[in-house]
Amino acid sequence: MRVTNEIYQVGGPGLTSHEDAAVYLINFGGSAALVDAGCGRSEDRLLKNIRSCGIALNEIEYLLITHCHFDHTGGAKSLKDRLQCKIVAHELDAQFLEQGDDAVTAASWYGSSIKPFIVDRKLSGEQENIHLGERVIRAIHTPGHSPGSVVYEVESDGFKVLFAQDVHGPLDPSLLSDRKAYLRSLKLLLSLEVDILCEGHFGVYKGKKDVEQFIRSYLVE
Repeated sequence: MRVTNEIYQVGGPGLTSHEDAAVYLINFGGSAALVDAGCGRSEDRLLKNIRSCGIALNEIEYLLITHCHFDHTGGAKSLKDRLQCKIVAHELDAQFLEQGDDAVTAASWYGSSIKPFIVDRKLSGEQENIHLGERVIRAIHTPGHSPGSVVYEVESDGFKVLFAQDVHGPLDPSLLSDRKAYLRSLKLLLSLEVDILCEGHFGVYKGKKDVEQFIRSYLVE
């Protein structure tokens, strides 16, 4: 599904496994990145979808992880092995991926176990820039749903696009969720005033008004 001329949704219900969170593809002139990896149970379909966008698999430089939960990361190790891409995640969630923690990653919720893998670039602090080709992706720390939740912001076709995968939560003690941090992060997302929101389970929202309404619907003090 095309989001802009440079961004596609290539994974998620209807595209890959029904258990997968959305997987997005960014293509900046032959330098490409994936946002999240799904559960890993429909990898061949995911790779087929990527190719159908005209992207060669060897053009994918990064796998950008929004947070450590299994529906976003279960397929990460296999994708890393097949694509030889670098995995990026926040250091506060990277530890659970590298340890293969089935509780904090929620792999146990899916009756599965996460395969540990090395995070090549561990983000830290409030924000960092990631260079993809000649363009910049801004990674912003948005804790709450998980300790190391991250959103990624890019400019594409003149629009400000935000990959904010689990705006809706949920919050659960086993996930080390923090409600106060979550509410602060929602307010931060609103302050970005993006044109397009690519969410993990509720699809793509276009237009500042629709994006704002969706985020505000979860901002309950």
